[in-house]
Order: sequence, then structure tokens, then C-alpha cells
Amino acid sequence: MALRLSTDDIRFINVFESYTGAKVRDCITDMDKIIVVVEKGQMGLAIGRGGSNIKRLRRMLRKEVEVVEHSPDLKEFIENVLRPICVRGVKITERNGKKCVYVAVPSKEKGIAIGKNGQRIKKLKLLLKRNQDIDDVIIK
Repeated sequence: MALRLSTDDIRFINVFESYTGAKVRDCITDMDKIIVVVEKGQMGLAIGRGGSNIKRLRRMLRKEVEVVEHSPDLKEFIENVLRPICVRGVKITERNGKKCVYVAVPSKEKGIAIGKNGQRIKKLKLLLKRNQDIDDVIIK
């Protein structure tokens, strides 16, 4: 699946890679937030010692910067996006040519997994659609 990146996304990827040295796989820019998906094993490089790279980028861009580590394994990628929430299981189903993922989390963490106004689940759905070709996500 080919990703569509805006001019702002490409510009931010260049800035991010030059400041951190980490290879970016995907980038999503929003009005007040930037989500960056880095290659597997490059999370430490992207964040920097004590979060120095992220802090510098936040000050420079005046936006929140969130980093997620990519993984070809679906369960691991979901765990990376939802971290620090414990993911108990992932089940993939397919209906009418659409892939749906059921993510099992502890009941006490279900609200956190969904997020305020559903922001966390929206982020998960968007990242899974762009990086894993998944159409829908259900937290159970």
C-alpha cells in the first residue's frame, strides 16, 4: 500500500531525520500534533538521550511530537501505538473484503485505550490503515 504524504509531511520528515538520524517510515501532521512512525529498532535514536531530540523538535515546531516504532508484526505494532497499555490479544477477521482487528485489553485500561473523545482509537485506526492495511479496529 502506497502512502500519500503532504508537502508538510515530507518537510517534517526531512527535519526529523536530519535532527535525530532515525529513519522515518510514515508521518502524519495535524493542526497541533505530529505523529512519526520510525523504522524498527530506531526508537532510542529518534527520542534521544533524556528525550532531547523530541524536546528540541517540540520547541522548534511549536507542536506536540509523538514517535511510534514500526513493526511488521501486527500485534507488536498495535502494542507500540497503545503503549503503555497492556495488549492481551489481537484477532484479525475479514468480512466483505475488509480487514477488522479486535484488540483485547484489560477492562480497567479500556477507557485509556479509547482515549479522551476517542482520540487514541482514531490514531490507532489511522496508523493501522496506513501501515498495515487494516480497515477497522475494535477495542474489547
